[in-house]
Amino acid sequence: MNSIFRIGPIKQINRNNRLWQVNLTLISDYDPDLHALTERIHNEMYPEKKGWDRLGHLLIQLGQFNKAYEVYDILLDRTKTDKEKAHLYHMLGTVKDSQGEYKNAIGYYQQSIEIEQKLLPPTDANLATSHNNIGSVYDRMGDYSNALSYHQKALDIKQKTLPSNHIDLATSYNNIASVYYNMGDYSNTLSNHRKALEIYQKTLSSNHPALAYSYNNVGCLYNKMSDYSNSFSSHQRAIEIRQKTLPSNHPDLAQSYNNIGLVYDNIGDYPNALSSYKKALEIWQKILPSNHPDLATFYNNMGSVYDNMDDYSNALLSHQKALEICKEALPSNHPDLAYSYNNI
Repeated sequence: MNSIFRIGPIKQINRNNRLWQVNLTLISDYDPDLHALTERIHNEMYPEKKGWDRLGHLLIQLGQFNKAYEVYDILLDRTKTDKEKAHLYHMLGTVKDSQGEYKNAIGYYQQSIEIEQKLLPPTDANLATSHNNIGSVYDRMGDYSNALSYHQKALDIKQKTLPSNHIDLATSYNNIASVYYNMGDYSNTLSNHRKALEIYQKTLSSNHPALAYSYNNVGCLYNKMSDYSNSFSSHQRAIEIRQKTLPSNHPDLAQSYNNIGLVYDNIGDYPNALSSYKKALEIWQKILPSNHPDLATFYNNMGSVYDNMDDYSNALLSHQKALEICKEALPSNHPDLAYSYNNI
């Protein structure tokens, strides 16, 4: 009979590098989150990964970032090959990126890419991945020039080595679109998102999480262009896929709730906007550190709704929480800091 466990603390046993205790908690076969997660894991189980590396990938997918960091830090301390070190630095960068520690993420990614450039040919897929991830971190930091440069390097490598409908090309198109979106260049944003969506529709099942990601991106753009009908339908399609395929506390669901909240907010439906923002915030509070930049976004969004509802006390409280997070987590010249000050 098979048993399913939740992963608890991971501890070294008596300072022995070879022995580690992983605490497990037995859960019910009827756990709804388990069924949603199992369906996805069966499809994307990282068959090429082994042992603790595989565990680390799964912990990241589950949003268990501190535990994932422990796993990869342990592996890095024990590895002796440059190739493996490059991979582990990359994964540590992924964890720190997910936790909102962007400077640390850049540091790990740079250590990884320095090793890769010595070991690999210039068109190797691993180099494309590293350029892509560094670009994404710079995008989140508001450094759009560096973000676009790194994403373009990744795309150039992929276009030289992959077929035109390869899913990795869609990833690059989406990432480049994200930078253009943040720069306010909506024409280039829409062009790149459409390229990505076309690839996903040709290559993925109708309920694949990556397809939901693409619908989400298109929905964000339509919202920015004040096309609220198309924005809402795109976000609704994304959330339908995510509710079927992801656990109920997955960060992508929080993203969808937040984005639908933005649409409600823009059409003046403030009660539904506030409800959606609260759903998003509840998920993030369960899985992220208290100073993660995404929490500031939700507090700012809720503050704006309270302001529009003439609930100024809750509006000020929400904006102050957002500002505290931004001061701790972001560079002093980040545009989100100015946004928070302006809201107050």
